Amino acid sequence: MKSKTFIDQVEVLVRSGKGGDGALSFRREALVVFGGPDGGDGGRGGDVVFKASEHVNSLLALFYDPKCFAQDGAPGQGQKMFGKRGKDLVVPVPPGTEVYEADTGLLVADITEPGQSVVVAKGGAGGFGNVHFKSSVNQAPTEHTPGGPAEEKRLRLELKTIADAGLLGFPNAGKSSLLTALSSATPKIASYPFTTLNPIVGTIVYDDWAKVRMADVPGIIEGAAKGVGLGLAFLKHLERSKVLVYVIDMAGTDNREPWTDYAVLKKEIEEYSPELAERPALVVANKMDETAARDNLPRFVRETGVEPLEVSCASREGLDAFKAQLRKVVAPQTRFHHTHAETPDLKDMPDTTGGEIPAEALRFATFLKLDKPKAKTHPSRGNIH
Repeated sequence: MKSKTFIDQVEVLVRSGKGGDGALSFRREALVVFGGPDGGDGGRGGDVVFKASEHVNSLLALFYDPKCFAQDGAPGQGQKMFGKRGKDLVVPVPPGTEVYEADTGLLVADITEPGQSVVVAKGGAGGFGNVHFKSSVNQAPTEHTPGGPAEEKRLRLELKTIADAGLLGFPNAGKSSLLTALSSATPKIASYPFTTLNPIVGTIVYDDWAKVRMADVPGIIEGAAKGVGLGLAFLKHLERSKVLVYVIDMAGTDNREPWTDYAVLKKEIEEYSPELAERPALVVANKMDETAARDNLPRFVRETGVEPLEVSCASREGLDAFKAQLRKVVAPQTRFHHTHAETPDLKDMPDTTGGEIPAEALRFATFLKLDKPKAKTHPSRGNIH
């Protein structure tokens, strides 16, 4: 039996830890008369926390282990010994995970940023020991309180891949080949439809270390928005994309018509989500190294009124132009402290072969932060100088 390798929807049972009970105890020692109450408090129960992690790309672990139980708090003891707090259960989930109540469908949390933590089940409070109830008129209290109950609920988790650009197209359009050519991702590539069975994300890295995340989803066919094929299950992975990339097989493999494919893709996106259809989009004419693609291109422009970006993954023609256009639309942040427009021309850099580097040459070290740091105040003084 072949095991699952990708899960984007799962239902789990979460339960926080129960609070420890407060203790009923009195001090009993030799030569100590009327020692009084000394029952300690119970420990607080542990929380169940979902935390976004970049090292997780699927809900597979929760599929095989859907019970998330935190540790109970320990009860209090005599001699004013307080119970130990229950350990929190931190569950790593991929960024882009939405958490819903399974019964009502109410959205509990949308976990998008790496490192973001959400408490989905809060641990019960620890009970009070009888030491809290002593007074001048109640010197031997027997009152103590139990720990707070655990919080238990059923939750449904749905993963919607976070990517700057989403590739969509018919099977065998070359989406996986395009992702492989532009990033270090290694999706399965074969000459049969539906080679890609789950979303795969690759990262395009530019010369100045700006990055664009691009997601490849399984091929979409006509009727996908109504549940036909694999499209409906994975169209949701495009919802967080800033730009849609329509990958068109301009060579017309399998006797397809590129202009018809483009019209069908547009229609399916509009039926699935009108808001998604209004987002910026790029149209890529793939397989332009083939003669049939060159013959089909003029008719595609006439039928659709769109001038596509011509790309060939086999000869790598047009890839640089596509990367530049994608960067222009997504506008990713660069890791340099100078903007791309402010980066000086290296031809103007002064000679640095001497024993001392000229101060003017530091302008060309775009990886350095040359701004004057802000004045810091003493932490105990706030803004008072």
